[in-house]
Amino acid sequence: MVQIWAERALLPGGWAEHVGVTLDQGRIARVEPGAAAAGQRVGLLLPAMANLHSHAFQRAMAGLSEAKGPEPRDTFWTWRQIMYRFLDHLTPDDIEAIASLVQMEMLEAGYATNVEFHYLHHRPGGGHYDNIAEMSARIAAASARTGIGLTLLPVHYQFGGVDRRALAPGQNRFGTTPEDFQRLLDGAEAALTALPPDAGIGIAPHSLRAVSPEGLRLCTELRPDRPLHMHLAEQIPEIEEISAAYGLRPVEWVLENFAPDRRWTLIHLTHMTEDETRRLAATGAVAGLCPITESSLGDGIFNGTIWAEAGGRLGFGSDSNIRISLTEELRTLEYSQRLRDRGRAILATPERSTGRVIYEAGLDGGATAAGRETGAIAPGNWADLLAVDLDNPVMAGRKGDQMLDSLIFAGHDGLVREVWSAGRHLVKNGRHIDHDRIVSDYLATIARVQDRM
Repeated sequence: MVQIWAERALLPGGWAEHVGVTLDQGRIARVEPGAAAAGQRVGLLLPAMANLHSHAFQRAMAGLSEAKGPEPRDTFWTWRQIMYRFLDHLTPDDIEAIASLVQMEMLEAGYATNVEFHYLHHRPGGGHYDNIAEMSARIAAASARTGIGLTLLPVHYQFGGVDRRALAPGQNRFGTTPEDFQRLLDGAEAALTALPPDAGIGIAPHSLRAVSPEGLRLCTELRPDRPLHMHLAEQIPEIEEISAAYGLRPVEWVLENFAPDRRWTLIHLTHMTEDETRRLAATGAVAGLCPITESSLGDGIFNGTIWAEAGGRLGFGSDSNIRISLTEELRTLEYSQRLRDRGRAILATPERSTGRVIYEAGLDGGATAAGRETGAIAPGNWADLLAVDLDNPVMAGRKGDQMLDSLIFAGHDGLVREVWSAGRHLVKNGRHIDHDRIVSDYLATIARVQDRM
């Protein structure tokens, strides 16, 4: 058993002081407010969030897409071509090293779980590795090294567009027929057996433009008790393509043809009408938001105010991993709402501050999106925890919700001092326990990739 004692902690019922937390076999065994100090002492103890959407390999191309391209206007679609060219240089060894760095950075930022939306499956040109799930196995191997909780989402990617055109050359490494995808999913799930018991599988039809209605139906049936994630309504050209083919906008089409519920996590959702927003929120599906990436790619602004009014659920991911920062993801969401609506404290309620609303929403949505028993400091949950030092200028004199507001809006991830994932104490004094070796391996990997480019 492990004992943690916090000066202050966020519990399901609100803020508490002098909280003793007992961990046993990776789970929270006991929570005792008003306890005598024992075990490891921390300042502020919070539940640690799941990062619900990541493409790990894209971390290695951060900073390579900011120059002016040959097109009159640079967009998501021109960025995508840069990404396609880059990924053709990556080997399985590269993927494992890059994913290890990504997971380490997530942990140091305060995330306890990596939900990996994994679509880089095959060799350059589209040929299969001897193990069709080789790349998924490398994500699992990275998790074994870093210790982060992992929900692995192998991606089904059938077509180059909603008209079922063939995959473009840059997409060949993603492609899966329904039969191949089932084999890949089985292989990915088998790779997770080498990990601790908190690791889990999920399933990800990439998008309506890349998966047929029949393919989406198959995905809903393959692992019916596990999370299902899909990109939806991210870009206006995507919405126009779906509307022309199906006679309905993407969110409308999903609502009319399927029954999304709490199992579903729909990524981005940056272009919804008010009616779509309210109807989708009512299903209990999670909106998977990636505000840093959505800003970087010029996706658009999520309709957060109406979503919140309708009781919608949300969580946060780092997507392209151009910058892995929990506090900045949360801050960017709120600031996007302020810029659009020209107001302040947009997502706050009379009972809870902006920071607390956003943080607790991310805990709830992230736990659901990961299919993981987490999201609160409560007995029975996995011990996904982070500790913040209170002895610093940002947190000085703050109490209650002010602590989260200061952390998110005035602070930074460097204030995160300790992180546990399913009881594994992986970040100590602000650094991952294998920080130096993971960084060294990543630097060597990037040097080799550059030699190939």
